[in-house]
Amino acid sequence: MSCYKGKYADELIKNAAYIGTPGKGILAADESTGTIGKRLSSINVENVESNRRALRELLFCTPGCLQYLSGVILFEETLYQKTAAGKPFVEVMKEAGVLPGIKVDKGTVELPGTDGETTTQGLDGLAERCQKYYEAGARFAKWRAVLKIGANEPSQLAINDNANGLARYAIICQQNGLVPIVEPEILVDGAHDIQKCADVTERVLAACYKALNDHHVLLEGTLLKPNMVTPGSESPKVAPEVIAEYTVRALQRTMPPAVPAVVFLSGGQSEEEATVNLNAMNKLQTKKPWSLSFSFGRALQQSTLKAWCGKEENVQKAQAAFLTRCKANSDATLGKYAGASNLSEGASESLHVKDYKY
Repeated sequence: MSCYKGKYADELIKNAAYIGTPGKGILAADESTGTIGKRLSSINVENVESNRRALRELLFCTPGCLQYLSGVILFEETLYQKTAAGKPFVEVMKEAGVLPGIKVDKGTVELPGTDGETTTQGLDGLAERCQKYYEAGARFAKWRAVLKIGANEPSQLAINDNANGLARYAIICQQNGLVPIVEPEILVDGAHDIQKCADVTERVLAACYKALNDHHVLLEGTLLKPNMVTPGSESPKVAPEVIAEYTVRALQRTMPPAVPAVVFLSGGQSEEEATVNLNAMNKLQTKKPWSLSFSFGRALQQSTLKAWCGKEENVQKAQAAFLTRCKANSDATLGKYAGASNLSEGASESLHVKDYKY
């Protein structure tokens, strides 16, 4: 049996290619209720539905921002929310040519037989949920697998388990009309050097594409959301050009040209670091058969949150900060980001959280 050729095949290929359009990227606004609570508490705002909706409306309704986005990943609650004026968020996005996406995993649990490594839950009932989300307007999905670098990690067990989980999720999504974003995140935690991160990234991506092929996933109808190849959080930093070289080489060695785009996660980098590193990759003169874009959460929202602080009178200021980051990352997908002369508050601060969980 070859790859998936069901009724959604053409639509999956078209949507995956569209999301990877150079000049556009993804806003990850799929924080669970608990995670968005942490974001809100950092600006002393209560974690209630009205405040969660207000933050997301601030983002989605920023004038001019949606031209820089091809997709927005939503949490289930947000897929069904409306603006204060009563317009469904899904409609706001569709009118601007932005595809709504949905987080479908149920978080991580410890993988038995390992030293604190994890596996991701959520395959039970996934087909039915995907059908429901497709009917509600979602056209792509996200599933986060998490691996860590340690003395003996990631173990081959964790690599294989997470690769197979991602592949099963991907084929179930495709059978129900959703483009799967395959996200094997290797955490930045640790004192390892960039060479170690590159080695692990290549092993993990190779295992993922083996599993995707084994499960007959239609690669043209998928996207990859990997970590950038960087030194560990407790190691000295390296230049963006070095990160670009190691990251693109890891992809060249493991990622089939059939996949239309890479949408990087920011992995706790500051807003500015994530943008500068993405820009360096797109400036690199080498073979790149896929477009290199972004799927940022914290790295698109931090300065916006700081500017907003939950106050109505700060909405315009916060939206200006958000528009700045969207435009900066759009430029970075084209290798045209010139850097910011005056960074807004929050844009240069590290967003690293050890053992980060959604």
